[in-house]
Amino acid sequence: MIKHLPVLPAVLAVLTMAGLGGCATTEPVQFYQLQSAVAAKNTKEHDLTVLLGPLKVADYLQRESILQRDADGSFSMAKGGRWAGSLQDNIGQYLVRQLAAELNTSKISLYPDRIGVEPQQQLVLSISRLDSGVQQPALIEAQWRLLDANGELLDSGLYTDNEPHQNSLDSQVKAQSALLQRLSKALSQQMRQQSAKRQVAYNQSSVRPAKTPTKSAVESASTTPTKRLATPATLPEAPVKPSAEQVEVFRF
Repeated sequence: MIKHLPVLPAVLAVLTMAGLGGCATTEPVQFYQLQSAVAAKNTKEHDLTVLLGPLKVADYLQRESILQRDADGSFSMAKGGRWAGSLQDNIGQYLVRQLAAELNTSKISLYPDRIGVEPQQQLVLSISRLDSGVQQPALIEAQWRLLDANGELLDSGLYTDNEPHQNSLDSQVKAQSALLQRLSKALSQQMRQQSAKRQVAYNQSSVRPAKTPTKSAVESASTTPTKRLATPATLPEAPVKPSAEQVEVFRF
């Protein structure tokens, strides 16, 4: 009698081999973060308290996959590359470090973490574009508003810039990081200018004009006898003796 071997182990072996073959062909995934550059510290230290945010980034950037721009303007997911965590959080922390270095201050926080913070300036930022492609340069588009301690608008503007790269995904991430670094430098210049204007206005308000003397004070000064300097007592003049020519002689 011929015995039939069980087929289950054989099926498992085939599935295992197929699974190993599939894993062997899977392309490894690399995770990227914005690469911080060491910003040159400003020689003048600023005692400036800054609140960064709210910070908003475009919807297409709020995903784990790295999107690359094609020549026709469409986007495709980069092969083998993803963002390590939230890109919006990465951008926020990156800008905090860069602004702190540019302004040479440690009094900077990221919205909504404002516990115990009384900001002198608040920077509201919206990034509508930050992308690149294999054959396309890195681009950034942003809109910013700078507010004072009372929430009043100090200044606002639009920022656009581009940066070439070496086509690889790593070089594209470096190019996007460079764009954010230049953005933080431009924003810090605006913040320093507003801080300087505020200081000038404060100095001018603290200088009080000299008081004009009142009419009564002038009249009082005119009636007050002038105090003169003391002079030595006048010495008595010595008696003047008549000269010999002036004496008359009487002869009898």
